[in-house]
Amino acid sequence: MKPPRKSAAATAAGPLTHFDDAGQAHMVDVGAKAETIRVARVQGHIRMAPATFALIKGGSAKKGDVLGIARIAAIQAAKRTSELIPLCHPLALTRVAAEFTLDARRHRVTIEVTAETVGRTGVEMEALTAAAVGLLTIYDMCKAVDRGMVIEEIRLLEKLGGKSGHWKSDRVANELK
Repeated sequence: MKPPRKSAAATAAGPLTHFDDAGQAHMVDVGAKAETIRVARVQGHIRMAPATFALIKGGSAKKGDVLGIARIAAIQAAKRTSELIPLCHPLALTRVAAEFTLDARRHRVTIEVTAETVGRTGVEMEALTAAAVGLLTIYDMCKAVDRGMVIEEIRLLEKLGGKSGHWKSDRVANELK
């Protein structure tokens, strides 16, 4: 069997790896890559009405511990990412952590997810999926009182491992200065 050809499609950052020369989608071959420790940190937010924020902060939402359930949903989503994103490799995750920060001034909950593995491909998609599902779970648990919640700014903060090494978003790098 002939291996897929590398993509000729170009972006500012380089070729798109999920397409061959004929433009057909394929799963990237990572067999020749070295196994390294891979870490990704992702953040996202959900804004809501002040009363909804108070329910979450006070732990008095009708459906129970909103943030506790959202944490479990985020971890579960990270483990199932390859079932949701068609060309994602299934990974043996070594750690997934989901932490929440409450911002009373903005009536906003922030999730930060850290995903880790030892493998041949990164864990960015697992961390991004976890953050999205964690925030969607908050929405689902509180939608009866606030359908106007806004999920925003789900983004990669930092990744470590592999050929590209250590990367931090410009915003994070500037915040550390």
